[in-house]
Amino acid sequence: MTVFVFDAYGTLFDVHSAIGRFRTEAGPDADRISDLWRTKQLEYSWTLTLAGKYEDFWTLTERALDYALARFPSVNKSLKPRYLDAYLTLDAYPDARATLQALKARGLATAILSNGSPNMLQAAVNAAGLDKELDAILSVDSLRMFKPRPEVYQFTADTMKAAPGEVIFASSNRWDVMGARAFGFRPVWVNRTNMPDEYANLPPMTVVSDLQSLVNII
Repeated sequence: MTVFVFDAYGTLFDVHSAIGRFRTEAGPDADRISDLWRTKQLEYSWTLTLAGKYEDFWTLTERALDYALARFPSVNKSLKPRYLDAYLTLDAYPDARATLQALKARGLATAILSNGSPNMLQAAVNAAGLDKELDAILSVDSLRMFKPRPEVYQFTADTMKAAPGEVIFASSNRWDVMGARAFGFRPVWVNRTNMPDEYANLPPMTVVSDLQSLVNII
């Protein structure tokens, strides 16, 4: 049995679309604030997990945005509620639905594994119309720890009733691919922007430039 599991943020959903929808209002620092928002969001998840603490991803998302807005005071802070609302309905990448549909048409199980909180993930999936293309939406919230802890990947294998080697795990985040490979998944790095490789001792099974390429890897 082969199971396809997808990271959500940056893989199925464009994390920069929340700021991108308000680029004109945000001003010249729009891209910089979007990058910092994402960087801090991830940083908080890693540092809390290392410290043995947990706060849900939505809390960290808002906290990271507060930091980014403070770092770039040129951005209108009154836009904060609109940015957060947009994060709940992030744009799916154009090939996300077609890829999931093609995998389902082949009788393959599909799932999301994400650091996102359940409400965040369900909102994004519903907004993108992907709910019928997924067998499971898995959040780390039930474990109260974030990726790349091995317990998170074990939870996924257990839930999907699959051996680690039966799970093809797709992520645009190289650190997530590293964690999945260390656990025993067959990870695929979705490297849309041709980023340099990292974690040479824990390589992906393969590298693709888009989601559609996943359809033909098995």
